[in-house]
Amino acid sequence: MTDKKRPTSGELDEQALFYHEYPRAGKLEIQATKPLGNQRDLALAYSPGVAAPCLEIHKDPAKAAEYTARQNLVAVISNGTAVLGLGAIGPLASKPVMEGKAVLFKKFAGIDVFDIEVDETDVDKFVDAVSVLEPTFGGINLEDIKAPECFQIEKRLREKMNIPVFHDDQHGTAIIVSAAVRNGMELAGKKLEDIKVVASGAGAAALACLNLLVSLGVKRENVWISDIQGVVYEGREALMDEWKSVFAQKTDKRTLDDIIEDADVFIGLSAAGVLKPEMVAKMAKQPLVMALANPNPEIMPEDALSVRDDVVMCTGRSDYPNQVNNVLCFPHIFRGALDVGATAINEEMKLAAVEAIADLAREEPTDVVAKAYGGVTHTFGANYLIPSPFDNRLILRIAPAVAKAAMDTGVAARPIEDFDAYMDKLNRFVFRSGMVMKPIIARAKADKQRVIYADGEDERVLRAAQVVIEEGLATPILIGRPQVLENRCERFGLRIRPGQDFEFVNPEDDPRYRSYVDTLIQLVGRKGVTPEAARTIVRTNTTVIGALALHREEADALITGLEGRFDKHLRDISNIIGCSEGVADFSTLSMLINTTGAYFLADTYVTECPSAEEIAEITHLASEQIKRFGITPRVALLSHSNFGSRPSKTSKKMQEALQMVWKELPDLEAEGEMHGDAALKPEILKRYMPNAHISGPANLLVFPTLDASNIAMNLIKAMTDALHVGPILLGAKKAAHIITPSVTSRGIVNMTALSAVDAQCRK
Repeated sequence: MTDKKRPTSGELDEQALFYHEYPRAGKLEIQATKPLGNQRDLALAYSPGVAAPCLEIHKDPAKAAEYTARQNLVAVISNGTAVLGLGAIGPLASKPVMEGKAVLFKKFAGIDVFDIEVDETDVDKFVDAVSVLEPTFGGINLEDIKAPECFQIEKRLREKMNIPVFHDDQHGTAIIVSAAVRNGMELAGKKLEDIKVVASGAGAAALACLNLLVSLGVKRENVWISDIQGVVYEGREALMDEWKSVFAQKTDKRTLDDIIEDADVFIGLSAAGVLKPEMVAKMAKQPLVMALANPNPEIMPEDALSVRDDVVMCTGRSDYPNQVNNVLCFPHIFRGALDVGATAINEEMKLAAVEAIADLAREEPTDVVAKAYGGVTHTFGANYLIPSPFDNRLILRIAPAVAKAAMDTGVAARPIEDFDAYMDKLNRFVFRSGMVMKPIIARAKADKQRVIYADGEDERVLRAAQVVIEEGLATPILIGRPQVLENRCERFGLRIRPGQDFEFVNPEDDPRYRSYVDTLIQLVGRKGVTPEAARTIVRTNTTVIGALALHREEADALITGLEGRFDKHLRDISNIIGCSEGVADFSTLSMLINTTGAYFLADTYVTECPSAEEIAEITHLASEQIKRFGITPRVALLSHSNFGSRPSKTSKKMQEALQMVWKELPDLEAEGEMHGDAALKPEILKRYMPNAHISGPANLLVFPTLDASNIAMNLIKAMTDALHVGPILLGAKKAAHIITPSVTSRGIVNMTALSAVDAQCRK
């Protein structure tokens, strides 16, 4: 990504303000987890029913974990004295950051959060205010509190409170940095006890990094610090404290340039441009440079690599390899701690997280993960020392490791008895978290495809195209008149411009017009399309233009459908692209993502009343598509009948289809014909079919008719506010997809990633 294509500061600010204000202010809300639909529900939720759990907790405080949300509730607390790179902006101004932290806890680990902003800078008063909150929370995450007060506050709260207290600015950063150093030194063939570490910056995060590295085996005498006052040395008085003094060296060296020579590791948590290329040139062989200042690091990777081709880089940025992002660990550390009722997050738990992160980067990818990420992302080496923050295996490695360390060190109040069941619970969360698109997006970025948009002049397509370009998801080609594209980009405040940032096809005047007409006549001349009609179609039908470009291999994928009827677009794609070899007909798959997970529905747009053979084919094609998300499909063939309870024409059709699926795809988990509740609730399924052929809740729901599937999809969307991804066209010879007029620009971005991966799979 070039600087030209990144949002400017002003543009990003405007987008962020809109994001925070609409459709409602802020990023959080509180939702009830129990029904409140009648008088009985109210009596159970409040008076008089609530007295029973109150009395049980009074008799045994541990029961709070069973009867309240405390065991899954964390407080994110700040006094606003060191907010991001904004400084001491105060507790109220810090609230958007704390809400953001809460969102990350929920998104990545399913942990609920109350953000608490405390208007107090006095350490004693702040500690008193926080410590009395212990009955409310299962853990405390301190955030954006300046040093050295943050050290004092955390230490005293840990002494006073019997729940985990974790200052993420310190320990989250330290854990990820330590994992990267561990792997970086292994890659370089160096032992931790032999390396020299130089740090720029001596705030909370930097000191925590150095302390944890010492716990891992780095010798304290081999650690050097330079801050705003220069080298930290014995006898220095300016800006010194008891935590920094631990690393004071007996030396006459006074600058970063003086101490950087022969350093194996540089850790920058200071300011942009502090580390100069000539300093990198003086470092030891195969140095690890962790330039973590944001948004601009202590040295840009390209500048470091210009003087050393053996340097390994980490930054805090997402547009370079080895991003050090605290979201890599803090949600998963708390997940493991809360799940065992930990009374603290101790050094052993932090070290367990370090090992889990480091080990994951070195893991051989599973078949599912390799397929989901295109086989590129998970290769241990200089550009992959630590996992991506969006690797969905992080919670599966870190949380159990932390939980086990808590149990081994005696701080687990509720030890896990069945780790297999615990791992299954975590696995199910991974695909409930809404992260299901992340593997597809990562894979799309790994091998950019040319995606042509039939509705290029639509505002949603233009906004999506800018995101696609910024994120490196694909190379967009827009069908549209260049002056209209130019004017609308300007009107909508977009930076992208036709002919500069993206290619376009001008339907009114394109040099390929005649050859497009000839190609169309060759393809549909015997289907009632005259040469005169072909000339008109290529001027006016943008779906045909896009399909022709795809057929001629001038694009890798097509997205259409924002205007006009679905069946008309499908007819054009059928005439020009056609079905894949061995596929009888087209069908569609729709993905719905809501708070309970990701579900796939088929066929939602094409076949009105599919036969048993068509149902079996739809199931096969849909299952293969689902695997691209890194998800193991579990299929339910749905019906008004439940395992023969109401024999009818459609229920018998679903029974026949199931037999075909079992015969043709013996390894596929599939069951039916069955009710929807049995498909989604294992306890109900077990009641009717104890030996069912699916191991958990179904994630692919195959319907007997188009009416049933389309109605169900739209009802679920409306009732659960589910995000719709699709429809995904199945069976086409090339990657072509017909979206619906109601789609948002976000939906188009998702479909772009899907289309790109679809195109990759066909090469």
